[in-house]
Amino acid sequence: MRKTPFYDLHVSHGARMIEFGGWEMPVYYRGIIEEHRKVREKVGLFDLSHMGEIEVKGPGALEFIQKMTTNDASRLNVGQVQYSVMCYPDGGAVDDILVCRMADRFYLVVNASNAAKDLDWLRTHAGADVTVTDLSDETALLAIQGPESAAVLARLSDVHLDGLYYYHFAEGKVAGVDCIVSRTGYTGEDGFELFFHPRHARHMWDALLEAGRTFDIEPVGLGARDTLRLEMGYALYGHELDPSTNPLEAGLGWVVAMDKGEFIGRDALAAAKERGLSRRLTGFKLLERGVPRAHCEITKDGTVIGEATSASLSPSLGVGIGMCYLTPDAAKPGTRFDVIIRGKGVAAEAVRPPFVKPRVRKAK
Repeated sequence: MRKTPFYDLHVSHGARMIEFGGWEMPVYYRGIIEEHRKVREKVGLFDLSHMGEIEVKGPGALEFIQKMTTNDASRLNVGQVQYSVMCYPDGGAVDDILVCRMADRFYLVVNASNAAKDLDWLRTHAGADVTVTDLSDETALLAIQGPESAAVLARLSDVHLDGLYYYHFAEGKVAGVDCIVSRTGYTGEDGFELFFHPRHARHMWDALLEAGRTFDIEPVGLGARDTLRLEMGYALYGHELDPSTNPLEAGLGWVVAMDKGEFIGRDALAAAKERGLSRRLTGFKLLERGVPRAHCEITKDGTVIGEATSASLSPSLGVGIGMCYLTPDAAKPGTRFDVIIRGKGVAAEAVRPPFVKPRVRKAK
């Protein structure tokens, strides 16, 4: 398995390490519930260096991004970030990604398990007027997330954070290190993702923990990252998205710009929209005690109607929550069904995510 530049630091902090997307990553340090609550209430520090970073540059860069992604990148100003999906010709998802518009290039952030596949997919379709460069090995990525994240980062950065809104980024220094500071995250809380060279890994880690000591900052593992994103209803590739799933079914129609012109998968998505979707991603909340997990069957009147794509106990709500694909009728909020947990049906109802109100810093 591959290791991030922070591996030794995770071990020294007592992290329990697991395999994730071919990387050895911390699942928790003190405990998933404690770390989850730390991010919701104060601030936590995540190592996301397993993610992939890809640069797209050249005179045809915008046209290429428009062809390869579902969202409309022409709407981006320099310094803006856009959530988007890359699709296969049949509409299935290659990956969900972030597209950052820089002055002379695009900077893509892709999922760890898909980084090699995404790079190959992009290079296969790139013309002579576009250069696609893998920057993953020369990029470390830390996320600082939670209501106190801006206060912590302000102690270290020369970036004007008050003027940096959700899904925007700036280039500047953090703890004296050149960084891309992006007001993005996967938690539903205010927070930042910091991209910098791996040679500064230990310095950056130590500086953030020291600056956050007043706010009781602590490292957070993948376990809490998963429960935090689940409470927001955010899709995770390999669970809510995969090659057999299109973004319309996944509730991501808002990132599919049918009116921007041709892109890979457009015809298939237009046809799916025209005939009507046979299933939709919905959230569910248990009405009885229980802890649901991914792949639990969903039944109604004794008939299996789906299975959970992601599910867990919500640390914020104290009840079991999850997501699943159901027919449009069954996915309507308030619809009752059972979630099979350890062979027993537990009553649940469909709900529209997010389960917990997000607190990101949007522009006024």
